[in-house]
Amino acid sequence: MLDRHLLLTEQIPHLRRYARVLHGGRMADADDLVQDTLERAFGKWGLWRGVGSVRPWLFSIMHNLFVDQCALRGAQATESLDDVPEPILAPNQELRLEALEMLGALQRLPVSLREVLLLVSVEGLSYADAAKALGVPIGTVMSRLSRARTRLRELTSGEPDGPRQSLRVIEGQRSLR
Repeated sequence: MLDRHLLLTEQIPHLRRYARVLHGGRMADADDLVQDTLERAFGKWGLWRGVGSVRPWLFSIMHNLFVDQCALRGAQATESLDDVPEPILAPNQELRLEALEMLGALQRLPVSLREVLLLVSVEGLSYADAAKALGVPIGTVMSRLSRARTRLRELTSGEPDGPRQSLRVIEGQRSLR
């Protein structure tokens, strides 16, 4: 039998990182969400099947708690760029500005895209585990991840990703713009 306390304690850094992104860097709200998640996990421990990593199950609990909190507030959380925490970096101003730009761009993504990007790209969850955690089909995870990456590139480069030609119809003729 695996030690429940040890399994959950090992996941706290991952839960905190995910909660911070969900709450736009507001540490107090993120810590409250982590606390609520751990309380729920302890209370519902019998529901975890014990197969694989406990992390996707915990992210699923956290996601559901966050959605419930947003519903109680009456709208999806909107974050202010003033709430984005400053990253801890060496005194290289260029890197600092790039990191702040990336954090700002990440916060401008809709929560649904931000969640998938964080779970897959930062936390390293498989598409299947991310889909389970978010309660969506795997195709939705793949689609959201693609849109999140594209949108993040657009936000950080200041222009859409690559040249795009649109099809234009003029009086029955098709031409590329």
